[in-house]
Amino acid sequence: MEKVSVFGAGSWGTALSYVLAQNGQDLLLWTHRSEQADEINHQHTNKRYLKEIALPEALKATGDLPLAVRHADVFVLAVPTKAIREVCADIRENLDKKALFVHVSKGIEPDSLKRISEMIREEIPEEWLEDVVVLSGPSHAEEVVLEHPTTVTAACEDTKAAERVQDLFMNHYFRVYTNTDVIGVEIGGALKNIIALAVGITDGLGYGDNAKAALMTRGLAEIARLGVKMGATPLTFSGLSGVGDLIVTCTSVHSRNWRAGKMLGEGKSIDEVLTEMGMVVEGIRTTKAAYQLSRAYGVPMPITDALYAVLFENVSTKEAVDRLMGRMKKNEMEDLINLL
Repeated sequence: MEKVSVFGAGSWGTALSYVLAQNGQDLLLWTHRSEQADEINHQHTNKRYLKEIALPEALKATGDLPLAVRHADVFVLAVPTKAIREVCADIRENLDKKALFVHVSKGIEPDSLKRISEMIREEIPEEWLEDVVVLSGPSHAEEVVLEHPTTVTAACEDTKAAERVQDLFMNHYFRVYTNTDVIGVEIGGALKNIIALAVGITDGLGYGDNAKAALMTRGLAEIARLGVKMGATPLTFSGLSGVGDLIVTCTSVHSRNWRAGKMLGEGKSIDEVLTEMGMVVEGIRTTKAAYQLSRAYGVPMPITDALYAVLFENVSTKEAVDRLMGRMKKNEMEDLINLL
């Protein structure tokens, strides 16, 4: 048994806390809303995010961040990308020992173009940081708490740290693999949200499976192009945090990025979509970051460009699709050859 604190009581943070509590870890879930902590502790539910799911009694929550920091030596960060630095700063102020940080968010910071592990390392002094592990893969919280079979990857350059996280989470329905390619796992997890938004748009426009398959296939090529240029291993994108996460995010009604894209395709504005969703849609911020990365690294990313035009340049969804289809002809194998 290890002492673990999870920061962020949204759907994913709660689902991972469910797994940890069932595995017998000494678990404390932090939320910035005290009424949410009370609901989890007394009613054993988190209805805003996981509806009628009954949470284990061993799953304890708190609104006291210093208490959550003192409680554990493993910290799981399950907050949106935009909150990573703020939460890390609050944790830093209360640290009195080294801790292993595990992040489960999927995004890139616009403007700085930092991956989440880089953001954590900037915010947490080295003397307090045991290591940073990325936990990512095709996983919907709604299915994890139903104990449906799920597989993810724990990535860290230090294999022992990754294996420690593997041991924390792995059980009969939640299988964890390890990987040393942190860049590839983070890029795959972040950029698949962009493709899911695009797929949702085509569904909202009334297009069929042909368009969806095309976007997913060419989207994966786009993700791999950028990832390899940034230092990732090409094979990572054929694994769980690459094609696996891409499939589940582009094809499931649980995917908030797909749902947001579908509403955009149906003609709703971004503000209307975000209001109706009531939750963070990581793909919107990530589109801006990926657009900037494509130019910083000189990597062509036509799907990202088209989505950026919809989100930030008031281009209609139909026109964006037309732009994609009207591009100059090229050889499909060109991308694969360049990756090898």
